[in-house]
Amino acid sequence: MAYPAYQLIDKGPAQRVDLTDTDLPEGDVTVDVAYSSLNFKDGLAITGKGRIARSLPMVCGIDLAGTVTESASSDWKPGDQVVLTGWGLSETHPGGYTTRQRVRSEWLVAKPAGLALAQTMAIGTAGFTAMLSFLALEDAGVRPWSGPVLVTGAGGGVGSVAVAVLAKLGYEVHASTGRAETHDYLRSLGASAIVDRSEFTEPGKPLGTERWAGAVDTVGSTTLANVLSQTQRAGAVASCGLAGGPDLPATVMPFILRGVSLLGIDSVMCPMPRREEAWRRLAADLPLPMLDSMTETHGFDEIPELADRILAGRTRGRVVIAVQ
Repeated sequence: MAYPAYQLIDKGPAQRVDLTDTDLPEGDVTVDVAYSSLNFKDGLAITGKGRIARSLPMVCGIDLAGTVTESASSDWKPGDQVVLTGWGLSETHPGGYTTRQRVRSEWLVAKPAGLALAQTMAIGTAGFTAMLSFLALEDAGVRPWSGPVLVTGAGGGVGSVAVAVLAKLGYEVHASTGRAETHDYLRSLGASAIVDRSEFTEPGKPLGTERWAGAVDTVGSTTLANVLSQTQRAGAVASCGLAGGPDLPATVMPFILRGVSLLGIDSVMCPMPRREEAWRRLAADLPLPMLDSMTETHGFDEIPELADRILAGRTRGRVVIAVQ
């Protein structure tokens, strides 16, 4: 039986193709994929504008959620509902933009109680990354009484979830965005202040005025350098994105004169205990009505158009792909 997939065949954009079970990769668990999601990395892969796949051909989609149909692992049985984010999907292992996929059992997480399967993909890699960022700030001692927490790129998927979680847990959230049309949306998620991203786009002083106890930065480059320079003494910044570039034109001054911590967030190869903790906290601490309000669902055939939209900055919140 043939089933559809969006697959990179050459260095151009992904193509819609029909695959069969003989095309499935190595693995000990086969999943009927019900949902995937749209992330910036997916946009780069689908359009061919970023070198995401390490080998070709490669099925795109860095997330998937579905039901186990075959398993050679004692950890999973047919009928189990599972979630998979990261672990090289769409890079070194075929991903979730297909209706059937074979994966390694140790990559899977059981669908958290209290979340519908579609909601796990409304969270997806973006929401998972947001929670990892929050946990890192929490581990670094940032608390609601420490002071405001900044979220850059707040209108995107990572930023939206970060704003909602922080606000739910009692933090004063300052949301940075360059899109005026997202202001009301961000306030509805719990942001108490909106900061224009233009405040961070030009090179600043090695040390600026202390403004935030912590930050979740999805942008990188000059934005991250400016955020670091304006973080309070003993504060912390979780770095989880590079929408503004991979460079960091900063100095060591915030680190050695204010004791600021820069926390790197790796959502791809995150160890399973931390991964399970993040999903448990998402189910507990992310307001589900708010998650639903920040999510839009689209069909499988819309993936190429959606990829163009996310690269152009024309998506808001989270985008779920209904694969079947």
